[in-house]
Amino acid sequence: MQSVEARTSPFESRLVPASAARPGDDPIFALNAQAQGRAASGESILNSTLGALMTDEGRLAILPTVFEAFRRVPAERAAAYAPISGDREFLDAVIGDLFGDSRLSAMAVAAATPGGTGACHHAIVNFLEPGQKLLTSSYYWGPYAILADHTRRGLETFSMFAQDGSFDVDAMETAIDRLIDEQGRVLLFLNTPCHNPTGFSLDDGDWERIVAVLERAGQRAPVTLLLDLAYAKFARPDSIRWPRYVERLAGKVGLLFAWTASKGFAQYGSRVGALIAIESDPVERDRIRNAIGYSCRGTWSNCNHLGMLAITEVLTDPELRSRCDAERDELRRLLDERVDVFQDLAKKAGLRYPRYEGGFFVAVFTPDAEATCTHMRERGVYVVPLDGAVRIALCCTRVADLPRLVDALVAGIPPA
Repeated sequence: MQSVEARTSPFESRLVPASAARPGDDPIFALNAQAQGRAASGESILNSTLGALMTDEGRLAILPTVFEAFRRVPAERAAAYAPISGDREFLDAVIGDLFGDSRLSAMAVAAATPGGTGACHHAIVNFLEPGQKLLTSSYYWGPYAILADHTRRGLETFSMFAQDGSFDVDAMETAIDRLIDEQGRVLLFLNTPCHNPTGFSLDDGDWERIVAVLERAGQRAPVTLLLDLAYAKFARPDSIRWPRYVERLAGKVGLLFAWTASKGFAQYGSRVGALIAIESDPVERDRIRNAIGYSCRGTWSNCNHLGMLAITEVLTDPELRSRCDAERDELRRLLDERVDVFQDLAKKAGLRYPRYEGGFFVAVFTPDAEATCTHMRERGVYVVPLDGAVRIALCCTRVADLPRLVDALVAGIPPA
């Protein structure tokens, strides 16, 4: 076989400098691949890294009704181009899923996106200028930073937790005021309920203070709040607090919602999502509709049509929706059992973690996350390092494995 000679060029790289040194894999997916490789070689591995709900038999948890809806879609409709911003029926169904018959539905516009990631992308490019910074809490979903960097924006954080473990609204307000002074606008991402990566959900007291801060800030500059609702359908019912508070903010600040079928409908691979905007002014509402539709054409053009059509069926057919909700309830019970067992074991072991009401993940505090993860990997247990904590994906961790997980955590956390 003829060998391929190394390229000779007077240039170090034909890539633009900003792209020349980018990593080739997501750190969480890299850890997952390492864990899977060790397991395939015969080692006993406990892999608590990936954000997908698994059964206790180690299989990906699915909702059978969703696949029934996929099979109902005529092949010719599925194969056809979707409208650039998504089928009207899909967008109306998602708006209805979020707001029901409340007054917010009449103020909503939306565009289909490939999962919640696409919704976050559209928010960043349409509500921040290049060079400006997105604001979110100090613990955040890592791709927020990648999306900001890739779109020539930045990311700034505020301390997520106060000394008493509550959400640090004062730190958030200070950061908002600073960004208004520096860049004249604010785009704030809050992931709640069931925050990734900590599992934290804002409570009523948090929301009351957040609303007051945003109302004040909205008088000074264009302020937009994006709620990332990726895990909301797996939240315990008493954690769904956001609707009554965002309704109070309508017309005072911009309101965006990242909706996805990836988690709530166990359709990680279909890449079906939407960005929804609430705007009371009809002229501005049309501007937003046009802007996010334009962004669709300028990035992915249009989304997975089969996925949109199937999810529309599930959301709009009462019988399908009822069955899907019942199937999801069973999966939530599976997850909640893991949450309850973990919390019992963790409290007995003296582990420190944020207020946790359920969801795919929990974060356990440690003074040295890398050292903790290294020690745990030596014991065959994989978790994800954060700044000051490790993220544990209870969504893919069996109840039977939780004692081993907690033992590895206790052994791996160095003294403060």
